[in-house]
Amino acid sequence: MTDRDVFEYALLRVVPRVERGECFNAGVVVYCRARSFVAARTHLDETKLAALDPHADVTGVRAALHAVEGVCTGGEAAGQAAGDDAGRRFRWLIAPRSTVVQPGPVHTGLTTDPEAEVERLLALLVR
Repeated sequence: MTDRDVFEYALLRVVPRVERGECFNAGVVVYCRARSFVAARTHLDETKLAALDPHADVTGVRAALHAVEGVCTGGEAAGQAAGDDAGRRFRWLIAPRSTVVQPGPVHTGLTTDPEAEVERLLALLVR
């Protein structure tokens, strides 16, 4: 039997007009403590965004999603979180916010390959 590690994940939701509460999934953040792994993948469906808010700032939403990926990557792309370990970066990213890009609840699972989980969850829950 192959060793499997616990991982946590949260969906990234786009909420173009917070006061309306409408949203759609646009990314996923995966964290695996045992492997000091954190990664995010995003996919913005501009058709869904325009349907919920024809005046939405597409460039701003893309920038916010890209920033999440940067925090996961670490280094200069992580900004103030650059010196934090993978777990702290994940916890910072999943903290509730009232912005256009919001994290959903955290879920858990078991995996032998956290990187593959990121791609699998993106395909299953976002695309």
